[in-house]
Amino acid sequence: MEPVNNKLAAALCGSAALALALTGCGGDDGDDGKAQAWAKKVCDQVQPQVKKIQGANTAISEAAAKDSSSAAVQKADSEAFGQLSDAYKSLGRAVSGAGEPPVDDGAKLRKDAVKELSDISASYAGLKVKVDKLDTKDQAKFADGLREVAKELETLGKSGDAALNKLESGDLRTAMSKEPGCAKTDVDKSEPSPA
Repeated sequence: MEPVNNKLAAALCGSAALALALTGCGGDDGDDGKAQAWAKKVCDQVQPQVKKIQGANTAISEAAAKDSSSAAVQKADSEAFGQLSDAYKSLGRAVSGAGEPPVDDGAKLRKDAVKELSDISASYAGLKVKVDKLDTKDQAKFADGLREVAKELETLGKSGDAALNKLESGDLRTAMSKEPGCAKTDVDKSEPSPA
């Protein structure tokens, strides 16, 4: 059981990096008031969602590290996928609610990024449903089911985030880098930092 859930935790770490499309942006010192105002609207709502993503990641890792029962692993994973789905949905609402970014093709960038975030949210909701349906009474079937979920999670982690990358480029990247809510976080670290 433990190795399977460890694989799930590792796959989740890869997918959590998607959140970095809206955080940890570096940039130059150029300034655009409209871009800054737009970035503030988005970034003010990003940090709580990144914390949710980190919390979900931690929950799956902790369930993997313990000698947990199948039912405990299922509960932890299900709750984590629910949190991830909610977090990405909220990120999509933040981008949508901020309005059209003041850049070339701003409307398309916003639409594509919101769709991408909504798709990621839906994927995590789907994984939650799959985990909820796993048979915890049959250890072998449960392990097989978790392996399938881990494969899907790995694919999700490698899925395209091109729209998000475009959204946080150029003037928007600079503006977002100045907002505390979009400050670099540790969500991209797959292993805990040493104490």
